[in-house]
Amino acid sequence: MPSLTEQQGTRELYLDLMKKALTASIYDESAWAILPYARPGPGSARHPVRFARALFKHLLARSIVNQSTIIIKKWPFDETSRGAGRDFPLFGYTMVGLRRLDNLQHCLEDVLASGIPGDLIETGAWRGGATIFMRALLRAHGVTDRKVWVADSFEGLPSPADKHDDWDLSGNEYFKVSLEQVRANFSKFGLLDGQVEFLPGWFRDTLPAAPIGKLAILRLDGDMYDSTMDALTHLYVKVSPGGYVIVDDYHSWASCRRAVTEFLAMHALKPDIKAIDQDAVYWRKE
Repeated sequence: MPSLTEQQGTRELYLDLMKKALTASIYDESAWAILPYARPGPGSARHPVRFARALFKHLLARSIVNQSTIIIKKWPFDETSRGAGRDFPLFGYTMVGLRRLDNLQHCLEDVLASGIPGDLIETGAWRGGATIFMRALLRAHGVTDRKVWVADSFEGLPSPADKHDDWDLSGNEYFKVSLEQVRANFSKFGLLDGQVEFLPGWFRDTLPAAPIGKLAILRLDGDMYDSTMDALTHLYVKVSPGGYVIVDDYHSWASCRRAVTEFLAMHALKPDIKAIDQDAVYWRKE
């Protein structure tokens, strides 16, 4: 029978491989980018090479049904950017990067060691990578009495409802991942089971009545003001003392940071907010 040290080493190897696979950090090709299709613009004929490229892409796009063929530009893999969640992987299951997955592991393992009660949730799951890692962490530690909640529209980002939201990405197909695909992604890792629950729909509709008791980990990745405020309004009260709140877009989306700031001020809360990397932060609820 393996010793405790050997079991711990095997667990760490598994979790390390999960992080690298979910972020696609072990595939240089994941840094490649899809080139957008564009009609040749006015005056482009004066630049023959540029015109030929644009015309080729345009004609190819017209000949493709449902964009089942794409044009890829090779980019060198940047370990620093991927580690910090600063690039959009062509494939893989999460954009949060290795440092934020390291933080997620730290928070959950601290919760387990401290006996903090509650489930785990991410609001804004994309392809499901961070929640897949949550489930992998529970499996690696032999935890059978906690659930992972996956809350997402599964239709991409909503149109901005707040005038201070930074960008409108509601039409961006890259962010639209169906519930069926996310479920399939869990299955690929052998992690789709009764400890995984899905909350499909806009947060304003799903979170108020979500059948969640206590939470040990609340991870926010909704980007926008309303998405962040909805999650905090309906879920923060369920976070157990000693549990963790993680905000993925605190520094990268001003509207997300404003929602956090306003929510904390409304409830006279002054947590010790700590940086994870240049974008994300977390704190432990008192």
